[in-house]
Amino acid sequence: MRRCLIFAALALALAGPALADPPAGDAARGKRVYLADGCYECHGRVGQGGAFLGPTPSLAATELPYDAFLQQLRQPVNNMPAYVAAVLPEAQAADIYAYLKSLPGRPAPDALPAALTH
Repeated sequence: MRRCLIFAALALALAGPALADPPAGDAARGKRVYLADGCYECHGRVGQGGAFLGPTPSLAATELPYDAFLQQLRQPVNNMPAYVAAVLPEAQAADIYAYLKSLPGRPAPDALPAALTH
């Protein structure tokens, strides 16, 4: 038990401080950057996800913390290309994040018309 606590404390220390709040971004600019940089090609025009090279996650109304979002942009997993700061400055990343947070996300299943639930 004590060893688990030590590893947990070490992992938190190495992870560094998490951002309390994401940097202010502009959703309208974020939409333009999202579309111009081709994010929609895999993640859909409104962040709904897709299946370009296999399943891609829905990003609409993301619950991903900003620092994790930025980490995925900079050092992505799977087939996503890296968007280093020279290509996508942090201000534009914050704008994209604001855009994704502004999207409504998927509707709850009980909000679907009855015809679709059969």
